[in-house]
Amino acid sequence: MEVKELGHIVLYVRDIGRSVAFYRDVLGWRQVLPKAGGDGGPLPMPFAMFNAPSGRTHHELLLIEVGPDAAALPAGRRVGLYHFGLKIGTSDDELRAALRTLREAGATVLGATDHVVTHSLYIADPDGNEIELYVDVPGMDWEDADLLASPPRALQL
Repeated sequence: MEVKELGHIVLYVRDIGRSVAFYRDVLGWRQVLPKAGGDGGPLPMPFAMFNAPSGRTHHELLLIEVGPDAAALPAGRRVGLYHFGLKIGTSDDELRAALRTLREAGATVLGATDHVVTHSLYIADPDGNEIELYVDVPGMDWEDADLLASPPRALQL
């Protein structure tokens, strides 16, 4: 077997409406299902399906509502998803614009990091799932182990 690409991410969320508003209106994902309102149709619970504006595939993100009583993600070191990364452009200007949009929307910004090969903003969605919004630093050699092992630094935007 050979994995060809990462196909999609599925997240459980407490409130589908709140999460749809975040992923669609704040992060700019294109909602593909359900097309309008509704309880999610074929799944036994409300859901929403999205893809990035590039339209690379049928869906890249699926949200499934599990209700307000669902357990929160445990804090600190744990097994499971740490974060997922979304490339949002090619320059720090685009990161700065994203930061303004996030602040205007009241999103939770966790930090900004210079990883030498990427510059990243870390945010949390309404349920605490961590997301890295990043740009690749031009001219970096992704096969240079010394660069990849460089200690992260605070990023000033």
